[in-house]
Amino acid sequence: MEKKQSNPKEWLNQMVGEPYYLTHFLAFFSYFIVRSSASLALSAHITQLLFYRVIVFWKVVFSVIYVLTQQPPYQELGTASKLTPLQLEALLTEGNTSRFWLVEFRASFSSGCRRASRCFPELSITYSNKNLSFGIVDLGLFPNAAEKFGISPGGSMGQLPTYILFENATEVTRFPEFNFEARPTPPITKRLLSRHFEL
Repeated sequence: MEKKQSNPKEWLNQMVGEPYYLTHFLAFFSYFIVRSSASLALSAHITQLLFYRVIVFWKVVFSVIYVLTQQPPYQELGTASKLTPLQLEALLTEGNTSRFWLVEFRASFSSGCRRASRCFPELSITYSNKNLSFGIVDLGLFPNAAEKFGISPGGSMGQLPTYILFENATEVTRFPEFNFEARPTPPITKRLLSRHFEL
């Protein structure tokens, strides 16, 4: 596997293109501009009195930014394959690839999927072999596939992201389990998934 060279233009483009990065960048550096201009215009005594208010103001600004902008999803796939529902069905029924498939069903609009988007690629890098393959199906692009696999894309059931382990086209287990009592699921981590699927 070859390493990617970090290109400053790509980094700058991502920073400006994503509101999460842009607002943090602007708020952080605007603090220094306001702080230096205030210290030149006001006396030391008044600046010292306003220091507490400035700290509170920036805490509020960063809190608002945190609430209004979401962290972008992790873009790397590891050894997982992005699949459409038809491709997944073909891979499972043909049976000429892997015996087991661990598939993540996610949606880009779900904040839970964004938070957990790093775990699955790392899991695929660690545990991928000739018997176990990893796949990702985006239910935001293919909403009809959710019903076929018994997943509720709405936020009330808390089923996104859903991980299903298939063995020769039949479902072996899933995480989270069907939960009709609407109990909260624990935060998704690499350790939790590897323990649940006995990897």
